[in-house]
Amino acid sequence: MPEDLNWAIGGEAGDGIDSTGKIFAQALSRAGRHVFTSKDFASRIRGGYTAYKVRTSVDRVESVVDRLDILIALTERTIDENMDELHEGSVIIYDGERSTMQDVEVPDGMIGLSVPLQRLAEDAGGAIMANVVALGAACEVAQFPIENLDESLDKRFGDKGEAIVENNKEAARLGQQHVQEEYDHDFDYDIETTDEDYVLLNGDQAIGMGAIAAGCRFYSGYPITPATDVMEYMTGRVEQYGGKVVQAEDELSAINMALGAARAGARAMTATSGPGIDLMTETFGLVATTETPLVICDVMRSGPSTGMPTKQEQGDLNMTLYGGHGEIPRFVVAPTSVSECFWKTVEAFNYAEKYQTPVYLVSDLALAVTEQTFPPEAFDMDEVEIDRGKVVDEDEVDSWLDERGRFQAHFPAADGISPRAFPGTTDGAHMTTGLEHDELGRRTEEEEVRLEQVEKRQQKVETAQEEEDWDYREFGDSEAETLVISWGSNEGAMREALGFLEDRGHDVRFISVPYIFPRPDLSEEIEAAEDVIVVECNATGQFADVIEHDVLERVQRVNKYNGVRFKADELATEIENTLTGADAGATEVEAE
Repeated sequence: MPEDLNWAIGGEAGDGIDSTGKIFAQALSRAGRHVFTSKDFASRIRGGYTAYKVRTSVDRVESVVDRLDILIALTERTIDENMDELHEGSVIIYDGERSTMQDVEVPDGMIGLSVPLQRLAEDAGGAIMANVVALGAACEVAQFPIENLDESLDKRFGDKGEAIVENNKEAARLGQQHVQEEYDHDFDYDIETTDEDYVLLNGDQAIGMGAIAAGCRFYSGYPITPATDVMEYMTGRVEQYGGKVVQAEDELSAINMALGAARAGARAMTATSGPGIDLMTETFGLVATTETPLVICDVMRSGPSTGMPTKQEQGDLNMTLYGGHGEIPRFVVAPTSVSECFWKTVEAFNYAEKYQTPVYLVSDLALAVTEQTFPPEAFDMDEVEIDRGKVVDEDEVDSWLDERGRFQAHFPAADGISPRAFPGTTDGAHMTTGLEHDELGRRTEEEEVRLEQVEKRQQKVETAQEEEDWDYREFGDSEAETLVISWGSNEGAMREALGFLEDRGHDVRFISVPYIFPRPDLSEEIEAAEDVIVVECNATGQFADVIEHDVLERVQRVNKYNGVRFKADELATEIENTLTGADAGATEVEAE
């Protein structure tokens, strides 16, 4: 019996794959089990292969692996797509009565369960419940008490009426009963439940929750995969705290609205993906030169152009670091886990207001769509601290305006951060322009003033580098001669890869970097290592380039760019191959 169970449902887009997977994941989390999910979906409304995978254990899980124990196959292609992950003893549930599935051949060593999903669903009240019948069958295979599905079915279908909920519960039980009566087999799976209470959350939801906790009261955005869930989460929630969500007509409008709200004194944010960041870049410069605090979330996907909207990639790093005409001060923060999506969002708002700069909050599809379990205390609102920076009130505003001005370049602190007043503060009116300006906001092309304003804006980043703790997260053996560095969503897979590598005789020190700019100085850590490997989901090694620039030393690279996230066991193999000089044997994962 495996220590963890790996389950999946696959079919075509439009077959209800996502909702079925969520029902099962919620049922497992409410039964006190840890859950880690992964989605594979096509960039279309109907058709094209799509799958929802759930890895579950009583212990915390951080990644997907190359193993499937139970597969619900709604199409024959589903079996073919997952053949590399199926193993001897894997159970495949399918509807052998469907014309498209009658010729299914279950591979040798695997167990095929032909369950009349559609017919049993019709018996329960409607063919649309076929997937729920399959869930009931899977519960029997995994020895997972079917009662645990009930609460998830209540939540999923409660707004459709009690009759619909009861029909779905009946459908699940018919699936369970069919396996009990028709298949006398010991499936070797037994899902253990506990009394733990977990929260199930994906990265986009965690960003939305973090924004609300941080005091964000205005969000504007245009729907774009995979960032839309940030807006969906905040809609209906931020309004409870006096906030507003606006769906703009395009990304240009979205960032301009957010800029206006921030200029008016509200904590504001917009979220998009790579193509939207392209369109927002001009206003990004306006945000910086007007010294307006703003958080821009980039949930990366495969590019360039439209690329593969529903596939994984970390290809926007250079754009967030260097994008825009002229030289623009900025911060770039990249959460490394779903829970860090919450906490780094809070930090992003504080950095934006404390240093009066735009902040890129950089996530990716793997974080956005991954649902993971956490204890409720992982998001302790009492630990949230809000820092609005240098804000002057009516008692201070006279000396601030008369003596120095909003964009003062010479003041006692000399940290590049001049005080600001919220609109509506008596006597606090001041001019703001995207043109180069003097300390009072008046347009100028005077050379001395230009130098002062550029240096003032750049000084903010230097001040932040000195004042803040731009640290990293460390795992593994701190004394190991092999150092692996990653950023963003690769942390979970790499943490689990450490176990595989240790079993194979490789001691590894792993550093996960959430701060891209400013960032920690890794020169001592790299100097102490014999081998340095940088792991990231792009073709050119953008973060590896940054590190080499910092330390003036070459590093080795493991890059994946086929649109699929790293898996823990796969990543361990790629790192081992890099260390031993073996051929990785896969064109989509490049080890240099």
